[in-house]
Amino acid sequence: MNNTMSQISSPTDSPINLLEQPTDWFHALWKFSRPHTIIGTSLSVLALYPIAVATTGTPITLASLGYLLVSWVACLCGNVYIVGLNQLEDVEIDRINKPHLPIAAGEFSRRQAQVIVTFTGLLAVLLACLSGGWLWLTIGLSLTIGTAYSLPPIRLKRFPFWAALCIFSVRGAIVNLGLFLHFSWVLQGGKAMAPTPVVWALTLFVLVFTVAIAIFKDVPDIEGDRKYNITTFTLKLGQQAVFNLARWVITFCYLGMILGGLILIPNLNPLFTVITHLAALILLWWRSQSVDLQDKLAIASFYQFIWKLFFLEYLIFPAACLVA
Repeated sequence: MNNTMSQISSPTDSPINLLEQPTDWFHALWKFSRPHTIIGTSLSVLALYPIAVATTGTPITLASLGYLLVSWVACLCGNVYIVGLNQLEDVEIDRINKPHLPIAAGEFSRRQAQVIVTFTGLLAVLLACLSGGWLWLTIGLSLTIGTAYSLPPIRLKRFPFWAALCIFSVRGAIVNLGLFLHFSWVLQGGKAMAPTPVVWALTLFVLVFTVAIAIFKDVPDIEGDRKYNITTFTLKLGQQAVFNLARWVITFCYLGMILGGLILIPNLNPLFTVITHLAALILLWWRSQSVDLQDKLAIASFYQFIWKLFFLEYLIFPAACLVA
């Protein structure tokens, strides 16, 4: 970690001791893992498996379910490594933008956080290595990009374009394509299947949707980002412009998926696809009308709503495949 961040004075609160306060410690760990990202990662893993099952036409076995469990744990560990490293490098910024996070709040010391980040990163790589080349490649690329996003001297999060590219390349392309290749390899006994049109449809949807997440995530954090010279689209374009842009990007995603249902993408139920995505699109516009951009809590709430729509897609899409 860089020397500047190592010299940051800690909050006056005493860090939580795992042995003395296990419940509080695990609650802090849950916050440290950024729950919305953990849910997103879990749903992507649990969605790509049934999609691979439906696409390959192979039966579910205990062995493949074992691979699913190991893959899920590896991805969760990788997730904690990436978000934890970001918090280690953003302590002072988080004390302004996200004072509830464990390091900023003094619930975890820097040393505790470093141990968690190191352990989860190593465990993610180890489990991926034991699970096959495709998962190793998926985890390896994700951790490499996550490290470059947060850690000096590269620290790509300083640059709006590169920060957004990091987020949607991992969430959109690497996770979806990598996990499908991994699960198809597992289900077919060591022979990966090239991504099918339905997998590409999901990947493109998530890829573009994550652009909206990437550009909107800094809207509630404008105060701390301005103070510490973190350039974001919000600072460059303004809150209203970024809000509108994110809303139209998500709208484009839903319209694209509705069109995909109408042109009958193979292995995707057209009626179910059109109805569910039209309903989500209407919900987006209805919810967006009530957002007050002068209220930080309202902005943060809408950001979490965007993540819920993201979660919803990982429920809708596998269902559309299974009922095809």
